[in-house]
Amino acid sequence: MTQTSDIIIIGGGPGGYVTAIRASQLGMKVTLVEREHLGGICLNWGCIPTKALLRAADVAHTLKHAADFGFEVKGFSFDLKKIVERSRRVSSQLAAGVKHLLKKNKVEVVDGTAKLLGKGRVEVTKDGKKVAELAAPHIIIATGARPRTLPGLEPDGKLVWTYKEAMVPESLPKSLLVVGSGAIGIEFASFYHALGVEVTVVEVMDRVLPVEDEEVSAFARKAFEKKGLKIITAATVKKLDKSKDSVTATIEQGGAATQATFDRVIMAVGITGNTENIGLENTKAKVDRGHIVINEWSATDEPGVYAIGDVAGPPWLAHKASHEGVICVEKIMGVKGVHPLNAENIPGCTYCTPQVASVGLTEAKAKAIGYEVRVGRFNLIGNGKAIAMGEAEGFVKTVFDARSGALLGAHMIGPEVTEMIQGYAIARTLETTEQELMHTVFPHPTISESMHESVLDAYGRVIHM
Repeated sequence: MTQTSDIIIIGGGPGGYVTAIRASQLGMKVTLVEREHLGGICLNWGCIPTKALLRAADVAHTLKHAADFGFEVKGFSFDLKKIVERSRRVSSQLAAGVKHLLKKNKVEVVDGTAKLLGKGRVEVTKDGKKVAELAAPHIIIATGARPRTLPGLEPDGKLVWTYKEAMVPESLPKSLLVVGSGAIGIEFASFYHALGVEVTVVEVMDRVLPVEDEEVSAFARKAFEKKGLKIITAATVKKLDKSKDSVTATIEQGGAATQATFDRVIMAVGITGNTENIGLENTKAKVDRGHIVINEWSATDEPGVYAIGDVAGPPWLAHKASHEGVICVEKIMGVKGVHPLNAENIPGCTYCTPQVASVGLTEAKAKAIGYEVRVGRFNLIGNGKAIAMGEAEGFVKTVFDARSGALLGAHMIGPEVTEMIQGYAIARTLETTEQELMHTVFPHPTISESMHESVLDAYGRVIHM
């Protein structure tokens, strides 16, 4: 028999499960299909478990600098197995929480792989056997994405890793090559380096963290190299030759090729959407460069079929997927005041050491669009809380429209900036100008005061610099 509902959601990651809950809140009968783990890659193999690993790296960093705070720590050691086990426990706890939330909100969860049959129908199979046929006037695809691979550099799970193998190492390699310096690559580089691994990062662009503001990228590189990471930019890994327990990489830079041998390699060169084998050929939905094409309401070219999150393209962020899904179902249900998502108001965070966070336009992008800009900067060496913490490395940069005073972008590097960026994200959402930010009272002593000072600096009024 065909099970009918108001909406079918394919994928139970941060896009899918949040969308399912919101749809239920709006009175829809919801069916969610998930083939593997509720919570998706983010909760099980991405955002959450990596932050648990990076917390361990933070503890190691603190212990190494204990003498700076008057403590004597001699020859501390760590248990890699316990570090990994804690990361997995955190993930399992939250996955169980997602299951509870879906049950609480009366979302029916079907275990299996979904395939679109056309005209509002979905077939679900498990281990090659059909387990259900579903029907609904609305279907949301939230199948996520997987690591992108490069010809000749394919991961094998043993010597050449994706993020999945990198999160559950049985032992630490002595040397590690990370290919790609985006958020995923740099976070793993930070984790392994903090535990004593000799890390080399190769980036094809001319700077690390290439989507960030150029000043942040330059500062980040200096900070990483100061800690001992080896950074090679404007370079390409052309070949990986594997031996029994090591990999020799051929790295090309400026037309010259060199070779270096590493115990392990992590491939972090981006992701591509999970668009295959889900029945898109039975619809009018289009795929472009590995992602489903959608309009501002997440609708595809097939009536009643939508796509959200990583499968629908960048930015590849869990919070983008969740928000996109909420907007999609609210539009379907005619909720008053719903409006399309503005990607420029989506904050991005990288949890390396020092942390990096940003929202809105970079200075270069703002100028390229045609804005006349006013730019403010404040170095954390002038911030009392940062100095007291022993973490005065970093700065805050703000970019304003010189004509209107609108906040165009904010870019931060330093301690806990991933927690502070939401202040500027709210300011962007509220279309705040420099006047509102200047007149906002920031608590003292906090690192967030540097956000205020950066705004003041853009208008020649900085106090503590």
